[in-house]
Amino acid sequence: MTYKETTEYLFNLLPVFQRDGKAAYKNNLDNTIALDNYFGNPHKYFKSIHIAGTNGKGSTSHMISSVLQTAGLKTGLYTSPHLKDFRERIKINGIPVSENDIVEFVGEHSKIIEQLRPSFFEITVAMAFYFFKKHKVDIAVIETGMGGRLDSTNIITPLVSAITHIGFDHTQFLGDTIEKIAIEKAGIIKKMTPVVIGECPAEAKLAIKRKAEEMSAPFCCADERLQVNNIKQTNDHQEIIIKNSQSGTSFNYSLDLMGDYQQKNILVALTILEILTPMLGIEKQHIVQGLCIVAENTGLMGRWQTINKKPLTICDTGHNIDGLRFVTNQLKKLEYNKLHLVIGFSNDKNIEELISLFPDNALYYFCKPDIPRCESADKLYETGIKLNRNSLKFNSVKEAFSQANLNSAHDDIIFVGGSTFVVAEIV
Repeated sequence: MTYKETTEYLFNLLPVFQRDGKAAYKNNLDNTIALDNYFGNPHKYFKSIHIAGTNGKGSTSHMISSVLQTAGLKTGLYTSPHLKDFRERIKINGIPVSENDIVEFVGEHSKIIEQLRPSFFEITVAMAFYFFKKHKVDIAVIETGMGGRLDSTNIITPLVSAITHIGFDHTQFLGDTIEKIAIEKAGIIKKMTPVVIGECPAEAKLAIKRKAEEMSAPFCCADERLQVNNIKQTNDHQEIIIKNSQSGTSFNYSLDLMGDYQQKNILVALTILEILTPMLGIEKQHIVQGLCIVAENTGLMGRWQTINKKPLTICDTGHNIDGLRFVTNQLKKLEYNKLHLVIGFSNDKNIEELISLFPDNALYYFCKPDIPRCESADKLYETGIKLNRNSLKFNSVKEAFSQANLNSAHDDIIFVGGSTFVVAEIV
């Protein structure tokens, strides 16, 4: 099989959450453990860092990976979902595993795949761990999927566990209260393993702290240890002065990720790196340099990413209430003549609530990505009209984006987002 045929084989054979929703969700680790045993427990052959959270876990994972790479460590990075190419999920030193690696893996192990019929996510995790062992990484940064306790990644025993943020998302699987969601995310905490958390509601913090105490795991709140003192934004970097509340010292970091929400994520990343420093021999210069070139080192896309300058065109993968609140607040601070919003959403979201976050003085280009789990453009358009938004609807993301460009002057702004899958069709 070719690489394209191989990925199509996996997509067609296995339940994929992005396409099939609930049908792809497994509420146990049976397949994960069976696959891990079949491959000889590859997760035991490399050190790891485990990162969960409702928002921010992807960016934080890429920040840490960039620093570890800069420190000279052969670094695996597992994240999901991908935007353009399946191989984005599994990287070594910022480079996706080869097409040939994927083809050989599936060809050699199709029998167990067809026998077990794992979810797409389950086989992807098994594949990542297999390649990290095969390529002898020194350490791997592992991002969970939607949860924690029952996540396929949750067979590792990491050097550090982290939970970046707790908010409402995937409530049909994780629970309908912040506390229930926090308990699911806290399921990644391992015995006597340090755990770092980002800014969270009080009830989430309490639930995570209880789990940490139960596991005798040292517990640290990143936003209590470190504070952002000052921010200056240039065209392509954020200059962020961060104060350590324990030592009283301040330090300036230049971060190449431009979203305002990265000011929360960098605190989690730095706290994790402080814990890792004595374990891995990381030096201050590695942290400074690694944070300055995160996108270059790791290939991160879709986080407040500028894809055109005239008109200024920005895309962002924020897709739940908390993530989009950060994004829309940043949008409202920008200066422009007209704002054009190319947006779509998954059908498991409160669409009216999400649209209400966006500026009401914009022109809305509602569209549906080529993913069954996304809401129809008709439904989005009806909701936009109900909310008195200036609304248009399109059969595809590309049509919507093309029209937004035709309608835009150089001093306008185009924003693309609402869903990871909208961004995936543009970047």
